Amino acid sequence: MVIASAILFFGLFFAPQALRADASSAIQSAQHQINAGNYTGAISTLQAAVAASSSNADLYYWLCRTYYEMRDWNNAVEQGEKAVSLEPKNSLYHQWLGRSYGGEADRDRSFSDAKKVKSEFKLAVSLNPSNIAARRDLEEYCLDAPWIAGGSKDEALEQVTAIAAIDPIAGHLARALYDREGLKNPDDAENELRQVLAAKPKSPDPYFEVADFYRELNKPADMGTAIDAAAQVSPSDPRLAYFRGVAAVLANANLPDAERDLKSYLASTPDRSDWPAHAAAREWLGRLYEEQGKRADAAEQYREALQLEPKRKEAKTRLEKLEKSQ
Repeated sequence: MVIASAILFFGLFFAPQALRADASSAIQSAQHQINAGNYTGAISTLQAAVAASSSNADLYYWLCRTYYEMRDWNNAVEQGEKAVSLEPKNSLYHQWLGRSYGGEADRDRSFSDAKKVKSEFKLAVSLNPSNIAARRDLEEYCLDAPWIAGGSKDEALEQVTAIAAIDPIAGHLARALYDREGLKNPDDAENELRQVLAAKPKSPDPYFEVADFYRELNKPADMGTAIDAAAQVSPSDPRLAYFRGVAAVLANANLPDAERDLKSYLASTPDRSDWPAHAAAREWLGRLYEEQGKRADAAEQYREALQLEPKRKEAKTRLEKLEKSQ
């Protein structure tokens, strides 16, 4: 009887630990699959783990993130809501639930979903004031959303100030966005970008954000400066090919190299939300072919871009123009 009780005790004690270990292993496997762009494989891995450990919030969080990458907003929201119901004080879970609501709101043009986006971002920030990514999400929402859905330049500026107090480089990037989108002042935005470059970040990400700002400002030479700086920090980063290709198309220079770079980016990277979209690379290939007079090739790339992201306005406009002229 004593032996039986001991077996029962140790079984109850070690079973949760084993389940946690299994869940952790599944999450690690899923992360590798996500990084490789194997989103359906990651879903299968995580769902199998959920079947054995249905109360593990982290499994639902990673399911949310994976569905988000697939642009499956309904499932992303469902899994994100499960994660926050199990761990309501986790900032990261609320942030990604907010992003998932954002996908739904954009698809359905829903004000009620849009308000949920802001609510989740604000909650993520309140739960972890050091969550800079959540603060950036909230800033962007406040700048992009109409007043009726909670847009507010004043609230966006509050986030800029808070971010700058945590991380000066992130603060300059946040301020650049506020200057460009909130104040419509590209000159002040550029000043912030120059301060980012002068700070010499150790990660390539700020340089790529600066490069993308200069893309928006149609300044390929300045893009090149940021790209070169990123290459010094991370010479093998696959995103370099994308940005080099875009800068060359903007400058209408070295187009064969630009074509090679953009095709390399498409062939060597998964389509992921935190990197330049494959639809964007297709669109830039289309613009490149237009510059070369290859109208049929350009139209094909625009169609590919729109198949990936049907709401890409520039690709749609350029494709319609090509089709009308044929």
